[in-house]
Amino acid sequence: QVQLVESGGGLVQAGGSLRLSCVATGFALNTALMSWHRQAPGKERELVAAIGAGGTHTRYADSVKGRFTISSDSAKRTLYLQMNKLLPDDTAVYYCNAWGSTWGQGTQVIVSS
Repeated sequence: QVQLVESGGGLVQAGGSLRLSCVATGFALNTALMSWHRQAPGKERELVAAIGAGGTHTRYADSVKGRFTISSDSAKRTLYLQMNKLLPDDTAVYYCNAWGSTWGQGTQVIVSS
């Protein structure tokens, strides 16, 4: 059974850092296009970062370029999102996604000013 489980969210002050993790089961991580998305209250879900199958090719939303880094560790079956220099506008529920169709349950990130 394909499953994605996120963790690592929390409350952090502006300027701080968090690292989100997404453990994937039921498939080989390096065979899937993986991505992180977020949804802030009252807003639509948006793509934050994506990484190609095998860990090649990454892309980022303009709003997080230079601050966030997406990476994967196939041996650990884990997708990561390192978030630095966090801003209050980064407050949202963050979701892991595989193939554009499979979602995790989300992890809440709150950035205080």
